[in-house]
Amino acid sequence: MVGGENVTAQVPFVKTPKDIPREDWFAPGHRLCAGCGAAIAVKLIMKAIRGPTVVVNATGCVEVATTCYPYTSWKVPYVHVAFENSAAVASGISEAIKILNKKRGKKLHDVIVFAGDGGTFDIGLQALSGALERGHDMLYICYDNEAYMNTGIQRSGATPLGASTTTSPAGKVIPGKQQRKKDLIGIVAAHRVPYAATASIAYPVDLINKARKALEIPGPKVLHVLTPCVPGWRYPPSDTIKLARLAVETRYFPVYEVENGRVKINIKVSKPKPLEEFLKPQRRFAHLFKPENAHVLEALKKAVEENWERLVKLEESGVTI
Repeated sequence: MVGGENVTAQVPFVKTPKDIPREDWFAPGHRLCAGCGAAIAVKLIMKAIRGPTVVVNATGCVEVATTCYPYTSWKVPYVHVAFENSAAVASGISEAIKILNKKRGKKLHDVIVFAGDGGTFDIGLQALSGALERGHDMLYICYDNEAYMNTGIQRSGATPLGASTTTSPAGKVIPGKQQRKKDLIGIVAAHRVPYAATASIAYPVDLINKARKALEIPGPKVLHVLTPCVPGWRYPPSDTIKLARLAVETRYFPVYEVENGRVKINIKVSKPKPLEEFLKPQRRFAHLFKPENAHVLEALKKAVEENWERLVKLEESGVTI
């Protein structure tokens, strides 16, 4: 393959898991953990590509484990960049491709960014905001494992209230992280981008279709995908999809999209499961079930319900955000 020119158009949208293209543009053999949610997300999203594609990947778990020299898991042109500048680099590539395609009369290449929550919620937020404001044609994907997992499980802006990490350890002084998780899609939507959405690896059809839908829309788009992390969340590798599904079923991670400012909840959860069903299998939340930390658990539950109710009101009202 030269420059991704032999990438053939995939099925535009899928209706059932049986419709998912079998061809993989993200190859096996990488060094990501068994049960890694990020690996599953990338594998599924790469099935949504529609033609020649350039991937820009910020430093993080996905980068270090898929590009161990002299090997690579990427079957398309790939650029590794620093934590903080993936959106800026993708912006430059997108603009360069426009010029080259105009000169050569070739089909436009798509530009996809993969970055973790550390490289999106925190270190890379400035570059992302700039790219969104300038309106570059790119799809930015945040694989969110809710901490800086690659460098030792430090808390990030995506780490939820009460979670124990190496820099927000649960002990006698503090019961885990003391701050709520950032609202990434809310921040993105404030830039008036044409499309932003959340997705879960537990719902592959929804995830693939959102990635493909985003690619079909001109301008900057953002997907926020929850990707459970075995060592960071501290659970058995076989429970990755189970936890991803529970995150949705408990309303902890609502699956919705914001298209031209209007909110649409894609997976309705009218009768949510108790949040404890999502929290208990993860040892990062074990301390929340001690009597002295009951107030933190209640605060987390309140935050989850407040966020869900806010989204429902936005959807029902039709008000743009």
